[in-house]
Parts: sequence; C-alpha cells; structure tokens
Amino acid sequence: MNILVSHCFLGEPCRYDGASRLDRQIIELHRAGHNLIPVCPEVLGGLGVPREPAELQPDGRVLTRAGEDVTAQYRAGAERAVEIAKENGCTVAVLKARSPSCGSGEVYNGAFTGTLTSGWGIAAKLLSEAGLEVMDEEHLQAWLYG
Repeated sequence: MNILVSHCFLGEPCRYDGASRLDRQIIELHRAGHNLIPVCPEVLGGLGVPREPAELQPDGRVLTRAGEDVTAQYRAGAERAVEIAKENGCTVAVLKARSPSCGSGEVYNGAFTGTLTSGWGIAAKLLSEAGLEVMDEEHLQAWLYG
C-alpha cells in the first residue's frame, strides 16, 4: 500500500522550527512492506525552514505569530500534496498531529497559547475530501491493530 506521510516523520528537518519528528512506527510501516510517500505541505507551498510558527484561525486563514497571512502558501502546498497522493495511488495519509497543515480532528486554536480546538489542517482536510483516509501518528496504532 502507498501511504502519504509527513516528511518530518522520516527524519527530514522540515518543521517550522527546523527540526524533524522521526517516528519509529512510521518507519515500521516501510519495514512491513508499505511504500511511504513523504510530503511537507508547508514546504511544498513555498515556505522555508525554519519559519515563523503559524496557526489556523477560526475564519480559516493561517497566520504566523507575527500576523503574516500565509494561507495561500498553505493552500498551494495542500493542493500539491493531493496531487502527489493521487499520482502515487495513496489511499491513506498519516500526518503530524495538531499542525495547521496536517492536523486531523484537532488543531491549535489560532491564539498561540497552546490551546487545542476541534478542526482539520488545510492539507488534511483537502486529502480527506479527495478520498484518502487521514489520521495522525497518535491514531496509527488503532488503525493498524483496531
């Protein structure tokens, strides 16, 4: 199975803070015979590494902590992630929890206080609308063994 995954899970330092989030359970998917297709929607949308932290606002825009509107970059990266998923026949995406791009079901509330709210990141939502089963790394085990 071809699975779209957040590139940071594979050790790529593409997060906003220039770090990665290497995730052994994602690596295990590859060892189990799955083909992992890495994407970072934020980088695909033209944002650099590192970059100013950004959060999804209640009105759907994505703003950096400094107030810059980066919605267009997030949207462009999300659209490219959908294209990559389709090009590679992906039916599942495992994306970084709570991210304004990748969060699935829960994201930060836009006030930069660490407060969570119900919602979907821009890429996660577009991928779901495109027919992929989207989850975060925190729900992967339940999907694998549930």
